[in-house]
Amino acid sequence: MVEVSEKAAAELKSLLEEQDKQDHSLRIFIAGMSCCGVQYGMSLENEISEEEDVTEEVNGLKIVMNKNDVEGLSSATIDYVDGPQGKGFVIDNSSSANACGSCGGGCS
Repeated sequence: MVEVSEKAAAELKSLLEEQDKQDHSLRIFIAGMSCCGVQYGMSLENEISEEEDVTEEVNGLKIVMNKNDVEGLSSATIDYVDGPQGKGFVIDNSSSANACGSCGGGCS
């Protein structure tokens, strides 16, 4: 199951309200792979395929994932960070192997 921190849930709810998209869901997905591991993405959507998607209700938010991504996202945590290097949403998945630099060339 995907987890959403209280801070991320509050920010997402605020964003949905600001953009008048209370009927939308947060779609999370596996965007690809790099030498640093799995890359994730997210978007706000209001179209859900009952055949292709799985939905979860977490902290009052509707989370949508493609059935093919569920296993890879099962231990993911969505958080909101606000620090010196900027602010935004992050997806952390400690169960996913993070092999940054393991290729010997570093990430570019």
